[in-house]
Amino acid sequence: MDHFTSKFGGTMVHIEFTDEEIDQLKYERFNHPHPRVQKKMEALLLKSLKLPHSMITKITGISSATLWRYLLDYKEGGIEKLKEINFYKPESDLMAHKVSIENYFKSNPPQSIPEAMKCIEDLTGIKRSPTQVGQFLKRIGMKRLKTGMMPAKADPEVQEEFVKKN
Repeated sequence: MDHFTSKFGGTMVHIEFTDEEIDQLKYERFNHPHPRVQKKMEALLLKSLKLPHSMITKITGISSATLWRYLLDYKEGGIEKLKEINFYKPESDLMAHKVSIENYFKSNPPQSIPEAMKCIEDLTGIKRSPTQVGQFLKRIGMKRLKTGMMPAKADPEVQEEFVKKN
C-alpha cells in the first residue's frame, strides 16, 4: 500500500493506493470506453508511481488544477468517482415555460421568428434573440413551415394548361 500526502491551496490531501486499485488504474487507463476517464486513470496511476505533479501534468497534458480535481475526486469516491463524466449542459430559462409556449403556439402559430419572439416575451417576460428563439422552438419540436407563393400576375388558365401537359 502506498501513502501520499500533498498540499494544494492550503489543503492537505493524503492518498493511499492499494495494489488492487493500482491494477484497476492500469486496466482502466486503456480499457475504459471514454477517453477523459482514461486520462484520469493515467494521471492517478502516475501519482501512484510517486511522480511529481509537474511531471504528471506534463505527461498527461492537464493543468495542475485539473490534476488536483482528479486527486480530490479519488479521495472522495475512489476509482468509481473518477469514472463519472459530468459535462456542463446549460438549460434555457425558456424550458421552464415550455408547456405554456407550446400550447399557445399550437392555437396561435407565429408567422415569423420576430412574431414568436414578441409572443414569448409577452407570455414569459423573457427576451431572447431571433437565433435563440429559433433554436428553442426547434428544440421543443416545432418546425418552420415553408410556404410557397404564386406570382402576382399568374394566369390560372395558362397554369392549368401547363399542369395538364406535364
